[in-house]
Amino acid sequence: MKRKYFTTLLWTSLGTTLFFFLFFNDEKTLQTFLITLLLSTMYSFVLGFGNGFINEFLNRKFPWSEATRTRAILSIISIIIGNFILVYFCNYMNYVVIQKTATTEEFFSSKYGVTNWFMINIALLISAFLHAKGFMEELKKTSKKEVVEQKLIAKSANAQFESLKNQLDPHFLFNSLNVLSSLIDENPKQAQKFTASMSKIYRYVLEQKDKELVTVEDEIEFAKTYCELLKTRFEDSVDFTFDVAKEDYQKYVVPLALQLLLENCIKHNFATSSKPLIIRIFSDGSTLCIENNLQVREQIKESSGIGLANIVQRYSLLTERNVFIEKSEDHFKVKLPMLMAKPQVSNSKPEDDSAAYQRAQKRVKEIKSFYMNLISYCTVSAFLIFINLFTSNRNHWFWFPVLGWGIGVASHAFQVFGVGESWQEKKIREIMNKQKK
Repeated sequence: MKRKYFTTLLWTSLGTTLFFFLFFNDEKTLQTFLITLLLSTMYSFVLGFGNGFINEFLNRKFPWSEATRTRAILSIISIIIGNFILVYFCNYMNYVVIQKTATTEEFFSSKYGVTNWFMINIALLISAFLHAKGFMEELKKTSKKEVVEQKLIAKSANAQFESLKNQLDPHFLFNSLNVLSSLIDENPKQAQKFTASMSKIYRYVLEQKDKELVTVEDEIEFAKTYCELLKTRFEDSVDFTFDVAKEDYQKYVVPLALQLLLENCIKHNFATSSKPLIIRIFSDGSTLCIENNLQVREQIKESSGIGLANIVQRYSLLTERNVFIEKSEDHFKVKLPMLMAKPQVSNSKPEDDSAAYQRAQKRVKEIKSFYMNLISYCTVSAFLIFINLFTSNRNHWFWFPVLGWGIGVASHAFQVFGVGESWQEKKIREIMNKQKK
């Protein structure tokens, strides 16, 4: 128990003592004050620590954030049973042990039944308020925690995505300068033509590298221009074929994916006029494929590992669809998912988050409404019992509203935590699935 909780119980004991000593004690003596203080302290600490222990035990075993329905049902059962036992213990100590105004037989007779029932209702009122308060505090903590976690995930995803995109700029420039360096020695005129074309391509790299996705049409046009540069260097040693359906042009892929894959084809395979490297770019269902005949060369330089890994990681941050790699004895193929729309960098869509938030908000309102109903029931019931016993001790009419409203509260609890909308939705889905089958 926290020190603050202990201090609160002390102040509650003192306040209760002063209230009963000033308004309900005819003898204003030190002895009656001490007895009242003893009784108030006993009730406060026994009921306070008892309910606190129940609440802490349930928090450890059944947290509100993880098992809301189970926790609510167990809270209701535990506070009823727990306070029934605690109130009877306190009243027994009060009337039989301390004040000795009743024997054990008289205490468990109907004479003290109404008194015990009245005290149980008061205890239930306080307990219901404390459990509702604990639920709201846990809800606030969970909401703040989820908001912080979602922000961290979003920031991490954005940072990772930006890091991957920033690899493209120096990577493309480095490889292009390597090609240009080779052409300067082999064919200076072609090097001049290559430089002009490279400036045109590099403009596309600068424009597209900061985007999450580009259209298939833009990527294909860029790939064709880049293939012309490769043909300038390799001439008949490399052959390119484009066979992408027109209806797929408005779909989306990650930018510069084809350029990275084309570089991989050239880097990992040898190409000669007698054994040309044939690269085919085509659409296959919902994927954009790049395939080449396998003519593996021995790697002299260690690979940087940016190309294919970069594409796979960028796709993983944008969609749940995977990049597929197929390798056989004579062919190597990479399948890039073509997306119908531009998703956010984070894996969850704002529409989905908004709908989920509204459902969660509705659920919280239902639970909050039940607890307010329960608190009102305990408060009014205790008040009606007090009025009935104060005005007429023989005619116990309070049973009718207490039992009637109690049935309503039980029905409300069953609706919120038992057969509610979630149960209806589950049954609807089951029936729909059976009809489909």
